Amino acid sequence: MTKVRIGLLFGGRSGEHEVSICSAQAIAKALSTPPNTDKYEVLPVYIQKDGIWQPPDIAEQVLASGTPLEANGDGNLWQFPPQVAEVDVWFPILHGPNGEDGTIQGLLTLMQVPCVGSGVLGSAMAMDKIAMKQVFDQVGLAQVKYKGLSRAQVWSNPCVFPKLCDQIEETLGYPCFVKPANLGSSVGIAKVRSRSELEAALDSAASYDRRIIVEAGVVAREVECAVLGNDNPKASVVGEISYTSDFYDYETKYTEGRATLSIPAPLPDVVSRQIQEMALQAFAAVDAAGLSRVDFFYVEATGEVLINEINTLPGFTATSMYPQLWEATGVPFPQLVDQLIQFAQERHGS
Repeated sequence: MTKVRIGLLFGGRSGEHEVSICSAQAIAKALSTPPNTDKYEVLPVYIQKDGIWQPPDIAEQVLASGTPLEANGDGNLWQFPPQVAEVDVWFPILHGPNGEDGTIQGLLTLMQVPCVGSGVLGSAMAMDKIAMKQVFDQVGLAQVKYKGLSRAQVWSNPCVFPKLCDQIEETLGYPCFVKPANLGSSVGIAKVRSRSELEAALDSAASYDRRIIVEAGVVAREVECAVLGNDNPKASVVGEISYTSDFYDYETKYTEGRATLSIPAPLPDVVSRQIQEMALQAFAAVDAAGLSRVDFFYVEATGEVLINEINTLPGFTATSMYPQLWEATGVPFPQLVDQLIQFAQERHGS
């Protein structure tokens, strides 16, 4: 039987480059585990931080070492490795900008080859936190109060900026969270409790992204649900994240032992079912496909469930919630990867 050649695309031009390498290592291992090893051949393709595409032999070295290559400009940015033409199904595991925002999805769509995960629309809409929350509003999903801003507003006339901060204080209060709208893995996020912290956080966020979102803080438990499928997706069991740091920042998220995952989450059945239903609603609202992880706040004092965000290309590292949620739901990691490839082929043929 001819093996299906999987183009495992990783690295990328974002602050989550190292996370992408870790995710790719786990996926490559799953594809080399029986029975996947009898079905698939892995063709890893590595994108350096400067955007140079590297062929399988160099990509394999990066996977083996787990260390990014130095961006030295050695290569033609627009000359893809010849092995690209041999790929049967693309498995992009590029986190953050230029990876899960619709850009690489558009390129792979033009190649007319099946691609794991959401297409251009779903990826772009879920990546931009302002657009995502506006869509959630449209379909009636409860969420925290928020305000979308632009870099131009933050870095505009100095007379305008104080009024902007006044509006945020009046509508959202403290504490609140300032976030670049188009970054993932908690990069560039700040929790602020005062006017001076707010001003500094807005200035910092504007250096990361031209779109910024500020969200009201809430005292709540943080829970997550994984979604798998295309037109008839399924929701996993619900998991909970607890940690001792001030909030779920980059270091907490990707350092083993810094956060505790409880799977399944100790929640009333009715709350778990509500979270699963809302996860499927969010998946459909942004036109996601293949996979997503949907994050929520559970306000135990009132019983409210508030959606936080949807991530259409969640991490696949050893500490990542998405594969662990499916493991607890009865789908082991190798089977999960196999199903994602099948969903990519199914969607391509529809």
